[in-house]
Amino acid sequence: MQQKRYTISESSEVNNKEELTEYSEFVRALLWRRGIYTSDEAGVFLKPDWSRDVLDPFLLTDMEKTIERILRAMKNNEKVTLFSDFDADGIPASVVMHDFFTKAGFHNFSVVIPHRNTQGFGLNDEVITECIENGTKLIITIDCGMGDAKHIVRATESGIEVIVTDHHLPGLEIPKAFAIVNPNQEGDRYPNKHLCGAGVIFKIVQALVSKNNRLVPTGYEKWLLDMVGIATLSDMVPLIDENRAIAYYGLVVLRKSHRVGLKALLSQQRINQRMITEDDVVFSVTPRINAASRMDAPELAFELLSTQDEVRAEALAKHLDSINNERKGVVAQMSKEIRVKVGDEHEESVLVVGNTHWRPGLLGLAATRAVEVYGKPVFVWGRGESTVIKGSVRGDGKIDVMTLMQETRELFLEFGGHKHSGGFSITVENLVKLPEAINDAHARLVKKNENPEDPVVVDLALSLDDVHSRTLAEVSKLSPFGVGNPKPVFVFENITVKGVEWFGKEKNHIKLLFRAPSGGHVQAIQFFAKGNENFESIQEGQVITLLGSLERGQYGRDKGVRLRIVEVVK
Repeated sequence: MQQKRYTISESSEVNNKEELTEYSEFVRALLWRRGIYTSDEAGVFLKPDWSRDVLDPFLLTDMEKTIERILRAMKNNEKVTLFSDFDADGIPASVVMHDFFTKAGFHNFSVVIPHRNTQGFGLNDEVITECIENGTKLIITIDCGMGDAKHIVRATESGIEVIVTDHHLPGLEIPKAFAIVNPNQEGDRYPNKHLCGAGVIFKIVQALVSKNNRLVPTGYEKWLLDMVGIATLSDMVPLIDENRAIAYYGLVVLRKSHRVGLKALLSQQRINQRMITEDDVVFSVTPRINAASRMDAPELAFELLSTQDEVRAEALAKHLDSINNERKGVVAQMSKEIRVKVGDEHEESVLVVGNTHWRPGLLGLAATRAVEVYGKPVFVWGRGESTVIKGSVRGDGKIDVMTLMQETRELFLEFGGHKHSGGFSITVENLVKLPEAINDAHARLVKKNENPEDPVVVDLALSLDDVHSRTLAEVSKLSPFGVGNPKPVFVFENITVKGVEWFGKEKNHIKLLFRAPSGGHVQAIQFFAKGNENFESIQEGQVITLLGSLERGQYGRDKGVRLRIVEVVK
């Protein structure tokens, strides 16, 4: 078993007894860990405020121009096409715009969502041709568009104006669109650079309502926060400042939402809507929205979230659950094939593995699983129904995968992403060269940045007796959790394993059982632990130190408070 180092945050030792006295010692320590030392700072963090935290949408570049053009299209009943990305950011965002138009009495619009496995991300010639033929006068891109310069030129030359709404970083060529609303475009002065695609669309709706308060009832736009909340949590943007407020109020609205499709989906998963959490969204709602594009058609997820037909909603919820289960099976099979291909001996620092039959839409999930098993960067490639080889990259947190791909840029047709994940396309000829080239590049980067691995920083040391609903309630005061506000991690030192149970259809998840000093039982779980030697070596009676976060179980006898394992060390 690995002997990974950890350290308890020094910030919990802050000796300022004058501040934060209105909070428990436990909550104070968690706040200190986050650099929050005063009552004013704590008030802002713990109690998001709409009027204080949500920014003026007109700070975004081209917002005035965008609003004027949309209002003109509505007034003149011009044909509008909403072109959305196919993921759990783009689809809820398209629902936001659909619902606003519908509520405002404007119906001359259509929603177009490309198919992930055949059409890929962004605008395409097929869509532009369709827009020309159906008389579209205005295209509004949703969660995409910054990389679609050539398609926007064609649309413009055909007499169609294009408004790009996006949050992705601009490429080398900026689209010559009628307007671009993107906080990350050069020169934009909007303070929040981390809005998701649905967040950008919501700012547009806010601006539309502000400009013409007769379009919809006062305050109606806030009911759209259920979709914006789902997207914000799904897209893993930092939950700080305005985003924290959006996620917080998004959950408030989700608990009250009247959407029949959402209700059907939550009921299908046995989730109590009135108590829905960010974990419920990320682990139950998001995968089923994404399953539509990965396994079938993205329009199904859009229809589920926008329909008012209860019977249709029930059918769609069941279908999305079914194809999500199918998706799990396919990814599990891909993971098995990866284990066979990689074998027991894998000296490479970066794994490159694939199969022409693997669907591009599932590669990222398989890569994530592989990183969990092997603890090193993974490049997974496939083709499926696509005409080119596509791949997904997931990092181990030590080396920036974008830098890794930039070091071997000559091999790729296209590549992009972030520090921890990315995607690429490549020719068959260069695919053969990729393993050696990427491992050489990795060796150079490691040598260049040779530093000892940072220890895992934990918030506090706890006893197993502390694993109960009162502690979880205290932890939950800092929610919603996500990027930028991770769940607190606690260390449980020198605890004896009383039982080891492998569960799930594939028996690839692990549950560890412990006895607390007071006599109570505590369980800790880790999903997709099979194949990871660190977990497979754990035996009953073994004394370990466990790093984990607190969560509430979902079903049956596991509804109590349990631990989600972060690390297991000697």
